[in-house]
Amino acid sequence: MSQGWTSDSDDSDKFEWDNDGVAEPSSAPAMRNFDSPGPSTLGSNEWINGEVLPTSLIERYVVMGFPKEMVMKSIKEIGHSDADALLELLLTYKALDDDDAGGNNHSTSGCILPVVEDDDDLDFENWDGDDDAGGRESSSDDSGYEDFLREMSERDEKIKSLVNMGFSEDESNEAIIRCGVDADICVLVDSVSASRVAEDCHSRNLSDHQVTDRCFNSFGGRKKARLMEESRKKRKRYGGGGQGNRPSLDGSDEDSMPLPNPMVGFNLPGYSGPSVTRMLSKLDTGPPFFYYENVARAPKGEWAKISRNMFDIQPEFVDSLHLCAAARKRGYIHNLPIENRSPLLPLPPKTIFEAFPHYKKWWPSWDTRTHLNCLQTCVASAKLTDRIQRALVSSSNPPTKSVQKYVMDECKKWNLVWVGKNKVAPLEPDEMEYILGFPRDHTRGVGKTQRYKSLGNSFQVDTVAYHLSVLRRMFPNGVCVLSLFTGIGGGEVALHKLGIHMRVVVSVEIGEASKKIFKSWWDQTQTGTLIEITDVKSLTNDRVASLISQFGGFDLVIGGSPCNNLAGSNQHHRDGLEGKHSALFYDYVRILNFVKSAMGGRRM
Repeated sequence: MSQGWTSDSDDSDKFEWDNDGVAEPSSAPAMRNFDSPGPSTLGSNEWINGEVLPTSLIERYVVMGFPKEMVMKSIKEIGHSDADALLELLLTYKALDDDDAGGNNHSTSGCILPVVEDDDDLDFENWDGDDDAGGRESSSDDSGYEDFLREMSERDEKIKSLVNMGFSEDESNEAIIRCGVDADICVLVDSVSASRVAEDCHSRNLSDHQVTDRCFNSFGGRKKARLMEESRKKRKRYGGGGQGNRPSLDGSDEDSMPLPNPMVGFNLPGYSGPSVTRMLSKLDTGPPFFYYENVARAPKGEWAKISRNMFDIQPEFVDSLHLCAAARKRGYIHNLPIENRSPLLPLPPKTIFEAFPHYKKWWPSWDTRTHLNCLQTCVASAKLTDRIQRALVSSSNPPTKSVQKYVMDECKKWNLVWVGKNKVAPLEPDEMEYILGFPRDHTRGVGKTQRYKSLGNSFQVDTVAYHLSVLRRMFPNGVCVLSLFTGIGGGEVALHKLGIHMRVVVSVEIGEASKKIFKSWWDQTQTGTLIEITDVKSLTNDRVASLISQFGGFDLVIGGSPCNNLAGSNQHHRDGLEGKHSALFYDYVRILNFVKSAMGGRRM
């Protein structure tokens, strides 16, 4: 469902590019440092404060780019039981040492971390994007391939993300130099924050001896506390955290709701797993029935909050790749029966080649995808597909592992398919319609960009129809539907495909393109009454009461509030249900509660 805003894709499993959520922390060092002691220079154990420390503990921070002496000094000061506090202290020392090194060109207590690039391990993942990177040359003799490598650095993307968060381009660039281009965005945010405080130290003309082991004592602890607090706030805002208390990526922390694996909901057609039963209180059963959808991989605690606001009903988490050829991880809270469901027939294609067999001709053997990633609101640019083609043409046959990895990463991220020799392209809107279960040309009549956007925000029709199929026997004479955040009508298309007549649909949707698409479909396929409302804020309790009186109540309240603040790789906007757009969830709850209250005495 959409409310006129774009939404990002969710997270991934083995079929997907991981782009919907909080990025996994990298286990590899951001940049190799030959002057720092690496694993080969550390002894099997180290003694600090009379305690024998395993080498792996020190190595963990050394490979992150902190000198061994700095790690040992920090552990000696505060111990190692609190990984979050230890990491913040290391960042604090590092920021102050970086500032001292930049201003005075000398080491402080042996804690300066020189940046040394690895000439022997060159690939596009650590290429710095500069044309003259210290005289470094590509290992390839092909000048075109060398140019290609220079173009595909991640540096520009990360700088852009940091600038969008409010940091300057210079700060962002320096953070990437310090941490490496592979560093998570939260690490870069910490680095910029630490650097700002370190600059403040330097601006006060501190003498050299203050930026030493006695640095924090000289400030009475205030500077250290200020830096660590700012770092902590940034981590909380942008999804980071020390290893000691970092939220697990499967959402299994306290106040979170664990996501099932596999994500098959309460049951799916053909699934032989254990059956699920649930009991709802009499007050929570329908009619009115309700059905609410949002992204599965929301920030920590958001699904628990959604559930609390919707009668503490357990969400049903489903990945649509079990029903179609593309992944789409969603959570559904509803009071529909879960027994006697039935899928739409004929069953939709469940793999890429079942859906599009003509793509087999050019599909390389090293592209082992069987499913597409979550279909997004935008597609890859022609510039990107041209880069991929040039990389493949310039490489060997089969391509080198590094080129294969680059191509596969982009293909997974953007759902690119093979349309010719060494040639990839994004899906066409009609192909997305097919995978999502919409009729062909459902979104025709608006611009191509709007078609992609509206489809990326829609329901997966086959999944929703499977859940709604229980209504067929219950409402042989049709249903009266209140559709909140209708989008392009995924719920209504599902009901239509199930053969359930919609006597009345009250549709609330603000997006002009989505409204146009839905109205066109309705006029071509339906005979019931359609009432369109633009702004959910205008659907007051009095107006809802009037509609209930006019039509005798609603059988189904269906919708899904905009998920911009719950999903996507832009941590800056992942504000959860309190975000500007996702807060519309509370309008869904408000309206649903009023409908249930007004219809409290009505039972089948």
